[in-house]
Amino acid sequence: MSWNPILDPQTPIGDQVDLIDTLILPRARDLGGFEVRRALPAPKRQMVGPFIFFDQMGPAEFLTGQGIDVRPHPHIGLSTVTYLYQGKLHHRDSLGTDQWIEPGAVNWMVAGHGITHSERTDGAARQGPMSLFGIQTWVALPDDAEDDPAGFQHAAKADLPLLQAEGKSLRLILGEAYGERAPVKTHSRLFYADAQLDPGAAIPLPDDHEDRGIYVVGGDVTVGGDRLETGQMAVFRPGDAITVTAGEQGARLMLLGGDTLNGPRYIWWNFVASSRDRIDAAKEAWRAGDWAHGRFQLPPGDAAEFIPLPD
Repeated sequence: MSWNPILDPQTPIGDQVDLIDTLILPRARDLGGFEVRRALPAPKRQMVGPFIFFDQMGPAEFLTGQGIDVRPHPHIGLSTVTYLYQGKLHHRDSLGTDQWIEPGAVNWMVAGHGITHSERTDGAARQGPMSLFGIQTWVALPDDAEDDPAGFQHAAKADLPLLQAEGKSLRLILGEAYGERAPVKTHSRLFYADAQLDPGAAIPLPDDHEDRGIYVVGGDVTVGGDRLETGQMAVFRPGDAITVTAGEQGARLMLLGGDTLNGPRYIWWNFVASSRDRIDAAKEAWRAGDWAHGRFQLPPGDAAEFIPLPD
């Protein structure tokens, strides 16, 4: 989900090991029967490249009539992508976008100066049992794009570059890597990919990006003699040659990284910005609730309720 219910996330972090610059052990949180594991931001690592928020959603099983209802809520200063392995989510936003998020596809929402959206499992999605499993990420916008108009792009699974060889399969979700480019336009140089490795298969990380990290979705891998298990994130030193090798059960990974921004970001609730003043202005605009003429509007078709500003 792209709603952040935790204002001050605290995530334990492991010691530095060999090629691994930072090892992150996400903390699990139960959001009313739905588990989320947050890897970013972490106390000693706010971002990997421009990636500033990284949540694993589920896996979760919903009975008939049950599901997710993330009411309309605001964002500024970031782009979001929810990448699903299982299930589907209904995205609506204040631009008038009405788009289902489905496994392997990309919904790239640019908040810029301000956007409001909701994510639900509604309609036919609740007429039977459903599994839901995926990764939610936020990408912080560079300074010159923070106040851009909001935007939305969709790319179907079939439109994403797919690389397959030697026991590995990699789908490029965002950015540039391995000589390929994903179709969605981003505001900074980055890469984000879904990799599946057979037992013993190895994959090198791109060597032309400043920041690089991996998140182990399933199975386990070794890097320079160190073993990483399911649910762990590792961030590597710039310039090191990194190869990731799957264990006996194989592995599924998210690869991420890119150019670092020119400074840290402030995070408060669903807002990301290069200054506290921008955060404060967004708070006041959401608190005012002027949906007709203010900075934020509610999504057409889902305007009956919204998440209020936290105290």
